[in-house]
Amino acid sequence: MNDTGVLPVKPKPRRGTAGTRKRYFKYRFHVAMNEPTTLIGLMLVILFAYIILAPVVSLLTDSARVQFGDGVRAGSPVGSITSYYFWRVFRSSVAQAIFWKPLVHTLVISLVTVVFSLSIGGFLAWLLTRTNLWGRKWLSTGLLIPYMLPSWTFALAWLSLFKNRKVGGQPGWLEAMGINPPDYLAYGSVPIIVVLTIHYMPFVLMLFGNALTRFDSQLEDSARILGASPATVAKRVILPLMRPSLVSSLTLVFARCLGDFGVTYILGVPVSYDVLATSLFRASTSRQSGATAVLALCIILLGIASVLIDARMAKQAKRYVTIGSKGSMSRIRPLGRMRAPVSIFVLLVFFLSAISPMLVLFMTTVMRSPGVFTWNNLTWDFWVGHNLTTTVMPNGILLTRDFWISVWNTLWMVGVTSILAGFLGLMVGYVVMRTPVKMVGTFLRHVTFLPYLVPQIVFAAAILSLFAVPRGLVPALYGTPWILLIAMTASEMPFATRSGISSMIQLGKEPEEAAQNAGAGWVTRMMKVLVPIQKGSIVAGVLMPFISGIKGLSLVVLLAVPGTDLMTTYSIRLLDYGYQQAANAVTLMICVVALGGTIVVQKLTKTSIAAGLGS
Repeated sequence: MNDTGVLPVKPKPRRGTAGTRKRYFKYRFHVAMNEPTTLIGLMLVILFAYIILAPVVSLLTDSARVQFGDGVRAGSPVGSITSYYFWRVFRSSVAQAIFWKPLVHTLVISLVTVVFSLSIGGFLAWLLTRTNLWGRKWLSTGLLIPYMLPSWTFALAWLSLFKNRKVGGQPGWLEAMGINPPDYLAYGSVPIIVVLTIHYMPFVLMLFGNALTRFDSQLEDSARILGASPATVAKRVILPLMRPSLVSSLTLVFARCLGDFGVTYILGVPVSYDVLATSLFRASTSRQSGATAVLALCIILLGIASVLIDARMAKQAKRYVTIGSKGSMSRIRPLGRMRAPVSIFVLLVFFLSAISPMLVLFMTTVMRSPGVFTWNNLTWDFWVGHNLTTTVMPNGILLTRDFWISVWNTLWMVGVTSILAGFLGLMVGYVVMRTPVKMVGTFLRHVTFLPYLVPQIVFAAAILSLFAVPRGLVPALYGTPWILLIAMTASEMPFATRSGISSMIQLGKEPEEAAQNAGAGWVTRMMKVLVPIQKGSIVAGVLMPFISGIKGLSLVVLLAVPGTDLMTTYSIRLLDYGYQQAANAVTLMICVVALGGTIVVQKLTKTSIAAGLGS
């Protein structure tokens, strides 16, 4: 303090000279390069930039670059910049068929599916979490079975029941019994919406049900004490506070419907009812890479818009917090006289959505002629028969070499990609949480999430765009297992890396630093410290991609060829040949593996996909 009684102002330190700053950055660079996470992070940056970012960029640039064979139509040399493909998709004489009608179909199917899924799933979630429904705990798991199965499983079951003479091949059950189903019930938007609703309704049930279990029922009690009717309580209390969960369910179901290929391929393509996913498939298989890129860009933009809406609602979710004290509770309300009929209704929903499709598929595989329920019509020929009348498939699937090749391909490819995804996810989490170079961690966090923003069939088209032709030292990979391995590994990274980051957040640096002080090298620290501690996360990061890969179709349908067929693509190929019984048998085997794998995951990780429901 000076003589005037005023504290002197501390002078600001002068910025260092250029030489000082240079030495500082050199020191920081030296420290970063001596840290193992920097080298690992740079290797991961190169890897994911090549297998995730480069394919998407390559696909999108195809939309503005003249492709081979299109020079005359585009009026420009191959490789030059053009707007021809945008004109072809949006304004040409074929634009209605390849874009505008599929766009309308996509939006209608997605939006109506969202409404039905939210209505049915939300109602079931309320019954399971807030009422004394019979068998709540058992139904909370049973009603989720449709989401564990491939969506096109239900499409095959629907086709077996309602197929009519609109297309050739064997008749459906109803037609065999003398009932001719109308076209709108056999094919097109109605069956597609019903099937997608059955598949995604459990997804809403999980999201909305888990939110309801954390909703304080005292808020409902207070509204009723003030004289509000049940309808008013639902409209003015429950639904507004559940808005983040509802919007999240809406946007995520919408995003998944955008890229769903199998259901529309089975129930729509036979009558030329296309959505954007099947239109993209047609363009890709007919080698229209420019139009494929434009369609992919449109699907990506729709998907990103839905995910951004979900992210915005997640940020606003703090406005809807209802749990803030020990006094919150979830009260079970008696249904009274309605308990029996409501419980029977939920059991009926379970039977129609989970049991009946599997039963229909199984029955079709043991019938010579569909819909004829006599003992002499039953057979095991499509499973273990010899000398069948079919040309391509003379024996039952269990005696067919191509089936077992598809089983082997599925197990080893999905197994390898699951292990790779789990290990790479843990490494990304390790680098994100440990690297001193924050730009590396930020890049890895965002680039590994990119496949989630891109529907799987679009990502498959992106992989095909980059790896279908030789590029530098990398040969053409189409027709080889390598392109499938790359695509499946990259597509699982959003979930694998989020699992890895979450597990590393919970792990402090102390165990690793203690091993380092004891003289352990980085490899030893990883094998003796990090991997054993994170064993549970690694198991979850491996098994979940395995289950997803077993039942996935949209990603691999563009990339697999007869020599590299997986069980999913083999089933679709049999359906294309007209061998519906054999295709259904293969699909049943996929369902058994997917359900069994889900149970194994829950046992090993000691988790439950129905956690919180019916508790």
